[in-house]
Amino acid sequence: MFHINEFKKLGGVSVRTLRYYDKIELLKPVSKTDGGHRLYSNSELKKLQLIQFLKTIGFKLGEIKNMLESDEWDWSNSLTKQLSYVLSEKDRLSKIEASLRGLINGIAIDGEEFEIKRIMELYNRNSKETLNYKLDTLNIKNIKVLGKLPNMSSSDPDSLEWIALVGQLKKYMHLNYDNARIQNIIRRMDIKKGEDFEGEDTFLDKLWDIRKSPEDSNNYNLYPLDQDVLEFMEKAYLYYLDNQI
Repeated sequence: MFHINEFKKLGGVSVRTLRYYDKIELLKPVSKTDGGHRLYSNSELKKLQLIQFLKTIGFKLGEIKNMLESDEWDWSNSLTKQLSYVLSEKDRLSKIEASLRGLINGIAIDGEEFEIKRIMELYNRNSKETLNYKLDTLNIKNIKVLGKLPNMSSSDPDSLEWIALVGQLKKYMHLNYDNARIQNIIRRMDIKKGEDFEGEDTFLDKLWDIRKSPEDSNNYNLYPLDQDVLEFMEKAYLYYLDNQI
């Protein structure tokens, strides 16, 4: 026999939990000491381990109680239903994860200007894939380049670098576009453009035209950048090209 204090350690639960299990008749002690302390056997320990396992895979205590009390319980059906539930939760949590990454990356771009209104706007946006609208009009030579585009919901290094570069550019917009700090950011953008999109100049020109149109940007599900940011970026890039040796 195990005293409740010993049993809790073996089962990895608290005394409070064991008392609650007793109260709802999920796991009752074999007997009690003269002092009223609960006593358990190896049989109860195995049952406790099963209860903890079923909790781990997502079953609720009420369900577990019914499962353990019935000699004719359809375990296969229950586990199949639980798997279906877990998969749906996994999909739901993945969407929440993507939304949170998008919001965090949005703050990286917009900084202190990233207000609650923008958060709600982005959270409620259409969930369609980026650039899935009239894909055949984009003049892409290699469709794989779409995977190189910055994804606000991603944590891949390429996306994070693009997001950081745009965020830095916006942060220092108070400087003139020919400022050395701005030009260093533009230089890195140009190098990265060559690394990620070599030979796709026609596609990039088309994408930039889309970017400059708020309506088209929305249709293609692109992250909403302020027009003054885009205009500043364009001026800085043209200055950068004019001053290449």
